[in-house]
Amino acid sequence: MKIRASLAIVVVAGLTGCTVIPAETPPPAPHPAPALPSPVPPPQVPPPPANAPLTFAALNETVSVDGLKVTPKEVLEDSRCPMNARCIWAGQVRLRISVHIGLRRKSMEITSGEPIQVADGSLELVEVRPDKVTTVNAGAIDPADYRFGFRFMGGF
Repeated sequence: MKIRASLAIVVVAGLTGCTVIPAETPPPAPHPAPALPSPVPPPQVPPPPANAPLTFAALNETVSVDGLKVTPKEVLEDSRCPMNARCIWAGQVRLRISVHIGLRRKSMEITSGEPIQVADGSLELVEVRPDKVTTVNAGAIDPADYRFGFRFMGGF
């Protein structure tokens, strides 16, 4: 009986132009799609290495940071954790700076560790000297003693 049913399917399939694929035979593998070329990413300016030299400036001293002229004007905040203390938060330094772009001067605010957009790149306040210290006789850092380490990333 099983042979007669299989024969009937083959005859009907032959008359209709279909092919019968036995259940044990796996279906043919699909043809792989042609590989498309991968998109080319836009060129990016690589960041300077972590050990790239910084440009240091005192308050009211104009320096060229990779072609960008920067003048630290005022310390707005110095909440850094003293180097001989244990703190929950490392703190930060906020500065008012003057940036010279061409013939224009622009007053900006910068916070340590947070790059800001300037011209066609970003300027970062990477390091502040001297470190804060907690001692019995320690007072606020004299503004004349501050040195600010900047890095400019981009083309200028």
